[in-house]
Amino acid sequence: MKNNSVIFLGAAAMAIAAAAPAADAQDTTVTKRVDRLEKEMRAVQRQVFPGGAPTFFEGEITPDNTPGERAKASTPVADLTARVDALESQLQTLTGQTEQNAYQLRELEKQFAAYKTEMDKRFAPATDTVSATPASLPIAPTTRPTTTPVSTTAAAAPTKKPATTPAKPTTPDAARLALVKKVEIPSSGNEQQDAYDYGFRLWTAKLYPEAQTQLKTVVTKWPKSNQASYAQNLLGRAYMDEGKPSLAAVAFYNNYKDRPSGPRAPHSLMYMGVALDKLGRKADACKAFREFDEVYGDKAPQDVRTDAAAAKAKAGC
Repeated sequence: MKNNSVIFLGAAAMAIAAAAPAADAQDTTVTKRVDRLEKEMRAVQRQVFPGGAPTFFEGEITPDNTPGERAKASTPVADLTARVDALESQLQTLTGQTEQNAYQLRELEKQFAAYKTEMDKRFAPATDTVSATPASLPIAPTTRPTTTPVSTTAAAAPTKKPATTPAKPTTPDAARLALVKKVEIPSSGNEQQDAYDYGFRLWTAKLYPEAQTQLKTVVTKWPKSNQASYAQNLLGRAYMDEGKPSLAAVAFYNNYKDRPSGPRAPHSLMYMGVALDKLGRKADACKAFREFDEVYGDKAPQDVRTDAAAAKAKAGC
């Protein structure tokens, strides 16, 4: 019995001694696989994130030619491990690409916001600067500008002063008001027509700021009427005559866009081309003239077609 125990213990010792090298070999294999996985992960990260071009990073993945590795790959556990490793690698790649795409999207949004802000500033309609003098305030269509009446007694008063007393110089505002007072306000009883006619008379008298104010009143009060088409077109011409082609182009465009069937829509489209030509925008001016031909053509009045042909030739279209 004692001899059998000795034999059993000896056999166990020999089995343990034989298993130790196998365990060491297995541990070495696992360590190598972990090292290899870490290298693969670093290589994938270099490819996914910015700066990961192969010209900047040397590859760390090399074929594993360790004997026995390919043979072990045929076991079910090894196959499952390989599939899990492949899934983890793909997940890391997708995660990196998602982060990179999100970063690029944020940068594009910033650039677009900056571009939109710049375009809004560049193409925002310029404000019409009109001095707040009595002559430039909105004028009612059927009433004359409010002025302080001068009595005959007050008018005769200067004759009682000594001849040596110098007369007060006429201020620019007073001179401007005097010019406005010379323009007769129509009173036919048709408020809409009278309002436009008064703006037309101010424009004819070359009182452009006052004419612009009056014409804007017509457009605001009767936006759907034929008079609005006439007034908006004449507003653009008043800006043009005052040397403001950019404001004129906006006024003409708004009339054509808002009232394409209005009686002055063809005129506004033609004059828009003229204003753009004055601004040095030849290509845009030619587009306006082409659109005039396509939209209105022979349907436009003869005088407008004649003016459009001359303006087109002058612009070199």
